[in-house]
Amino acid sequence: MDTMQSVVGSIDWDSMVLVGVQIGLVIIAAALASFVFVKLLSRFERTLVKRGLAEGETPSESRKRAQTLMGLARQAVVLTIWVLALMIVLRELGVEIGPLLAGAGIVGLALGFGAQSLVSDFFAGFFLVMENQVRVGDAVRVNGTWGYVEQLNFRTLVLRDLTGEIHIFPNGTITTLSNMSHEWSAHVFEVGVAYKENTDVVVEIIQQVGSGMRGEEAYADLIIEDLEIFGVDQFADSAVVIKGRIKTRPLKQWIVGREFNRRVKLAFDQRGIEIPFPHRTVYFGEASPPIAVSHDDDAASEAKKDAS
Repeated sequence: MDTMQSVVGSIDWDSMVLVGVQIGLVIIAAALASFVFVKLLSRFERTLVKRGLAEGETPSESRKRAQTLMGLARQAVVLTIWVLALMIVLRELGVEIGPLLAGAGIVGLALGFGAQSLVSDFFAGFFLVMENQVRVGDAVRVNGTWGYVEQLNFRTLVLRDLTGEIHIFPNGTITTLSNMSHEWSAHVFEVGVAYKENTDVVVEIIQQVGSGMRGEEAYADLIIEDLEIFGVDQFADSAVVIKGRIKTRPLKQWIVGREFNRRVKLAFDQRGIEIPFPHRTVYFGEASPPIAVSHDDDAASEAKKDAS
C-alpha cells in the first residue's frame, strides 16, 4: 500500500494534465484541419465541374473526372494530416521522433525491396488519374473483364459487372484497359437482310429510323450525331450485312441501341423486308422417306359440294 502511494505521489500531475490537454488540442486541430480541407476540396470539385462544362464537356464527364481527382486528393490530404498529428503526439509523450524516423527509413527501404508491387501499383494508379484514362462511373474492360468503375484508389481499381460481381485489380497488374465511355460512346449495328432485298432501300429505311429517333425529344439529347452508314459490310451465308454506327452520350449507347433495333425490326416488317434466320431440315434416314404432300383441287371441290 505504501509503495502504491509513493508511486502515485511521485507522478507530476500538472505535467500529465498539460500533456493530455496538448494531445487533445492536437487531435482537435487535426480533425478540424481534415474537415476544412475536405470542404475546400469539395468546393474545388464543383469548380472543376464548372470549368469542364465551360470547356464543352458533358455534365457526366466533368463530374466523373472531378470526383475521381478529388477522391484521391482527399485520401492523400487526410492521411498526411493524421500522420503529422501522430508524430506530434509522440513528441508530446516524450518519444524521440528522430530515431523513429531513421529506423522507419531503414525499415521502409527493406520493405521496399519486398513490396515493389505496391510501389508499382501506386505509380500506375497515379498515372491512370493524371492522364485521365479512367474515372469512377466509366464502363471499361480491364484485362478482358468488363464492368463499371466503382472505386479508383492509389493501389486498386474496383469494377462491378452487370451481375453485381466485384472485380479488384491492383493498378500495377493492368495491362490492357478499354474505356467505352470516354467523351462519347457508340452503338455499332450490323443488320442482315436477305439477298433478294434491295440494299439501297434497306439503307434508306435504316436512315429514316435513325433520323426519326434523333428528332424525338426523348432521344435528341442522347444522340450527338446523325446515324452513319458504313455500307454493305459482308456477304454472309444467308444474309447481306449492312454496318453502321450511332454516336451517343457516354453510357447511353445501350439505351439507344435497343430502341434502334426495335424500330428497325418494326420498319422492316411494315415494308416486307426479310431478315434471314437459320432453317433446319430433320432427316430420319431411308426408313422414313419424306412425306409427299399434294393439293388436289378437284377433290377439294367435291368435298365442298358434299358438305353443302
